[in-house]
Amino acid sequence: MRIAVSACLLGETCRYDGRSKPCARVQELVALGHELVPICPEVTGGLPTPRTPCEIVRAPRMKGKKAHTANEHSWTILDASGADRTAAYARGAQAELARAKEAGCELAILKAKSPSCGSGEVYDGTFSGTLVPGWGIAAAAFRDAGIAVIDETADFSRLANG
Repeated sequence: MRIAVSACLLGETCRYDGRSKPCARVQELVALGHELVPICPEVTGGLPTPRTPCEIVRAPRMKGKKAHTANEHSWTILDASGADRTAAYARGAQAELARAKEAGCELAILKAKSPSCGSGEVYDGTFSGTLVPGWGIAAAAFRDAGIAVIDETADFSRLANG
């Protein structure tokens, strides 16, 4: 199976802090016959490494910023200094989704809690470390396109048969 994987989980130094988050469990999927397709929506969208941390901010906390609408929720992605980075995140999400579809990926294993890749919970936009239910912009795009999305903490046992 071809699997889109957050590049930071494969050891690429593309995270906001200039580091990677290698995950041996993800990397071991190659030995089981899976082909891993590295993606990083943030870098593909034009953001540098390292970069100022970003979080998804819901409409009530936006303080006069323009809201974007997806799935009937108003949100934007701001960095810790208040700069709107939504366009870069959206551009990267769409480009990486197109790459994953072109590669025939059936599954995406994405970095937990990220404003791009989080699946099920993300930071709440206060930069306080508080998590809330939600999806990162790329994870939601993959999910909405019919590509299954999990994070690196998921149970990989169903992938054991290649």
